[in-house]
Amino acid sequence: MNGASTEPVVDRVDGEHRYAITVDGRRAGFTAYRDQGDRRVFFHTEIDDAYAGRGLAAHLVERALTDVRDSGMRVVPVCPYVAKFLERHGEFADIADPVTPEILQWLETAIA
Repeated sequence: MNGASTEPVVDRVDGEHRYAITVDGRRAGFTAYRDQGDRRVFFHTEIDDAYAGRGLAAHLVERALTDVRDSGMRVVPVCPYVAKFLERHGEFADIADPVTPEILQWLETAIA
């Protein structure tokens, strides 16, 4: 990529139950969630192939988890990418809850 590019922007899009990341005004990916009480259950993260390899997923998830913390909520990492991110970033361990069979059953109903 040549020339200067703007910093990626992450926005919470409540109506779509996701955090979206945009680069130069174009949507580059998202991480999807559903809320269960005070827990935000992340179940899918996706970055468009055109933006792969640029660290956008990590940037997206870090901003999303920061927003969860700032909102006074907790996170449940059903999404494998979010789970791996939490393993590597212990600074979010204090807001992480384990994935349980009950959460998985609830999520299946919530996203149906």
